[in-house]
Amino acid sequence: MESSMSSLAPENVIASQKAGVDTTFSLATQTVSSFEKLVDLNVRTARTALDEHQALVAKSLSVRDPQEFFALQNQHVQSSAQRVQAYWTNVYEIVAGVRGGYLEAAQDQIEKSQRNVQAFVNSVASSAPVGSEAVVSAWKTAIDAATESANSAYEAAKKAARQVVEAAQNDATVASTTAVRAASPKTASTKK
Repeated sequence: MESSMSSLAPENVIASQKAGVDTTFSLATQTVSSFEKLVDLNVRTARTALDEHQALVAKSLSVRDPQEFFALQNQHVQSSAQRVQAYWTNVYEIVAGVRGGYLEAAQDQIEKSQRNVQAFVNSVASSAPVGSEAVVSAWKTAIDAATESANSAYEAAKKAARQVVEAAQNDATVASTTAVRAASPKTASTKK
């Protein structure tokens, strides 16, 4: 029975706790880094918007013809739609990076837990009394079935999350492309 307790030895518990703390701080660091990227993106976006709006107002005040004024506005709408699309693409890339880090950490933790359970079961099985092979075999089968079920549930959740992200990204792309197209004919028709 001593071999089954080896996973509970103080040095193993400490190593496990250290690994957990390291993972937690790694994820926190990645999250803060991504937050910094989002803040930087938003600051750059705000500065660009201010500069472009100032230029637009200056151009609008110098326009003499209503047709030229509307062409200028339509051109601004089209370029704004393209910038919005680029902005959300950048946001998606930042968030996807964080999501990937968390998924990797979750996968690593699941695999580690499964290895620990398997090691524990093997340890208990090797020290089981003679004649208990049927019980040990049933226990191993139950653990294997539970592990397989957990893996299937995790894969299904991961697939569903991926589909949600892809659908959201596709919706954002379609919306911004539609906005760009909607602005384009107006620009072309005002130039005639």
